[in-house]
Amino acid sequence: MTSAVTTLTTEIVLPGKVEPRGLVVHTRELPAPAEGQVVLRMDATGVSFAEQQMRRGKYYDQPAFPFVPGYDVVGTVTAAGPGVDPALTGRRFAAVTKTGAWAGHLLLDAADLVAVPDDVDAAAAETVLVNGITAWQMLHRKAKVRSGGTVVVLGANGGVGSTLVQLARHAGITVIGTAAPRHHATLRELGAIPVDYRDPEMYRRIAEIAPGGVDAVFDHVGGAGLVESWRLLRTGGTLVSYGTAATKDEEGNSQLPVLKVFARLLAWNALPNGRSAYFYNFWAGRRRPETFRRRLSEDLTRVLGLLSAGVLTAQIAGRFPLSEAASALELAESRTVAGKVVLVPDEDAGTGAGAGTGTGMDVGMDAGGGA
Repeated sequence: MTSAVTTLTTEIVLPGKVEPRGLVVHTRELPAPAEGQVVLRMDATGVSFAEQQMRRGKYYDQPAFPFVPGYDVVGTVTAAGPGVDPALTGRRFAAVTKTGAWAGHLLLDAADLVAVPDDVDAAAAETVLVNGITAWQMLHRKAKVRSGGTVVVLGANGGVGSTLVQLARHAGITVIGTAAPRHHATLRELGAIPVDYRDPEMYRRIAEIAPGGVDAVFDHVGGAGLVESWRLLRTGGTLVSYGTAATKDEEGNSQLPVLKVFARLLAWNALPNGRSAYFYNFWAGRRRPETFRRRLSEDLTRVLGLLSAGVLTAQIAGRFPLSEAASALELAESRTVAGKVVLVPDEDAGTGAGAGTGTGMDVGMDAGGGA
């Protein structure tokens, strides 16, 4: 069934390299969905490390300015285009968009939608979309750590990091997690062994906890510390690099830090020491769209199922109305919160920008979903 009705939507536009207050609130008419498309009303979207890098022009393959940011979204289908099952209308789905989700309504391909369990809150689901898929795929598809193993998670209090901790503990894996001391009690509650990431002897402390080496290190920081992460591995261990947060404030070519990491990992993989190294890229494999979509749907469905079952706990750092995206971005970049800052429709914002922001937690250098 085709809808010929246009929808008025509010969008948050990133006009160029600006501070958060330079974001522009824009309203436009969204056309009716084309063949295979739906109109999705945004119920929750979020602020990830990717958007923080995009506003600096530092994300590896971001589009040209201006554009609408927003890496992932949970929403309700309000219209279905030709060739789309009209029964989707009124149902809630999640999608990973990379850009475009900071909007009241958006056009999406129906094939990219993943059903969200009815008992899962939209904001809670938002926290485990790209973060959850990233954590799941790094742990189970890349590192393939078995029960009884030991892993190191850098930035264990962040969006991806906290999800990694929970998934690993659920799989019977010992976790050593780095974070600021004030987060150590929280990490212990999640079942991790905390280590102070500000300690200049951090890597030596980790080696003392796991003198025989670890099965995997998940490193979103990059930079000089990547060598130390590699040295923590036992024979047969795996280093998974998924970001270059150490260079987030550096000027220059946004692709150069990632290319340097690629070169280093390739060199390490050539060594005859039984260890392996990977750079995790969420979008790897998109040249085979059917396989990419199938794996994304499978993995996200697993993660959302664990959230519904209570195995995963949503880490919501704060809720902001969409029109206050600038304040949400400032909070996400403030290094004072843990988990993910969530954007919701203005009419669903409850008490507004202050809702849920009083955690006093430190994001640290969380890669979010923007690896």
